Amino acid sequence: MMRMHEVKTEADKRAFLEVAVAIYAGDPNWIRPLDKDIEEVFDPAKNKFIKRGGEYIRWLLQDDAGRNVGRIAAFVNKQYKNEQPTGGIGFFECDDNYEHAAFMFDHCREWLQARGMEAMDGPINFGERDKWWGLLTDGFYAPLYGMNYNPPYYVTLFERYGFQTYFNQVCFALKVKNRLDEKFYERHAIFAANPEYSARHIEKSKLDKYVKDFTYIYNKAWAGHGGGKSLEEKTVAKMFKTMKPVMDEDIIWFVYHKEQPIAMWVNLPDLNQYFRHMNGKFGLMQKLYFLWLKSFGKCNRFVGIIFGVIPEYQGKGIDGYMILEGARVIQPMAKYEDYEMQWIGDFNPKMINIAENLGTTRSRNLITYRYLFDRSKEFKRHRML
Repeated sequence: MMRMHEVKTEADKRAFLEVAVAIYAGDPNWIRPLDKDIEEVFDPAKNKFIKRGGEYIRWLLQDDAGRNVGRIAAFVNKQYKNEQPTGGIGFFECDDNYEHAAFMFDHCREWLQARGMEAMDGPINFGERDKWWGLLTDGFYAPLYGMNYNPPYYVTLFERYGFQTYFNQVCFALKVKNRLDEKFYERHAIFAANPEYSARHIEKSKLDKYVKDFTYIYNKAWAGHGGGKSLEEKTVAKMFKTMKPVMDEDIIWFVYHKEQPIAMWVNLPDLNQYFRHMNGKFGLMQKLYFLWLKSFGKCNRFVGIIFGVIPEYQGKGIDGYMILEGARVIQPMAKYEDYEMQWIGDFNPKMINIAENLGTTRSRNLITYRYLFDRSKEFKRHRML
C-alpha cells in the first residue's frame, strides 16, 4: 500500500535528495543540483519566506515494498499574492506512474486546503522565481544553474491530474559569434555620437557603486509595475557579494546618461558547467575543485539574469546601444560560444519582443501550472503586463 512519509530526520532529508538520482539514472542531460541549494529552501535560517510566516511540508512517497518512488513539497508563501489564496508545490520527482503522482498531488491539495488555500501552483519554488520554477515542456538538454529539469512524462502527470497552464516561461538563446541585426548598429550609432551617454562593464573593485546603480534601475523599471516590489540596497549588496566569486566583469553592463544610471544588462557564466562535476556536493574538496575549474576549465555559455531600462528611456534604442557595447567586448574575447537568457513569462510581451529582436531562437519552454480546488470556478491565465 502506498504511503506518504513526512521528511523530518536527517536520514529523510538525504532520502529526499536521493530520489532524484534514481529518477534520472541514465539521463546524460540531468545535472544534479547542489544538495545545499535545495536544503536551504527548507532552512528557516536561510529562507526569509519561512521567517515571514510561510509554512511547508515535505514528503517521500513509498510504494508497497517501502521503496522511495517519489517526493514532493507543499508550501504556503505569505508573500505570494494571487486573486485567490494560492499555495505552491515543488521539488516534485516521480517514477512514470500516474497513480503515484496523483497520490502526492492529493496530499498536497488536502494540506493546502486545510490552510485556507483555494488553488495550488506548481512546480514552483518556496521563494523567488529565479530558481526551481516551472515544468520543462520543451528543450530537454542540460539545464542552466537553478533551472528545473524533468523527464517529458511529467507533463502528462500534471495535465492528466487537471493542472492548467497559468503561464509559459520562454527561454531564448543565440550564438555569441553571430552578427547582430543591423538595427542594433543603427541605434548604437545615435547614442555613441552623443557624449552624454556612456556604457561600461562592472568593476569588482567598485561594487558599492554598482549596488546603488542596480537598485535604482531595478526600482524604477519594476517596482510598482505589474505587482513588482522594491529592492533595498542591502538586499542587492548581499546578492552582489554572493555573485562576486563567479562574476565575469566583461558580461555585466550599465548605461548612463549624464552619469545617471538608466539601463543594465546582468549576465553570469553558466555555473552548471562547473557544478555538473560535483554530484550535488559542495564541501571543501568540491570548492577547491570549483576554483580549479573556474581558472583552468572551460565554460562556454553565459546566462542572462536580468535586463532593464528605466521607463523614461524605454523604446528609444538604449537596449541596442547597451547590447552592442557589450558585444564589442564579449565577441572578440571568443571565451563564450553560447548565450541563453533566463525565462521570460509570456505575460510580458514587451520583454519577449526585446529578446526576439536580438536574433535569438526559443531554446526552452517551461510551464507554471495552476490547479483550482473548486473545479467549477473559471480558470484565468496570468494577467498580461
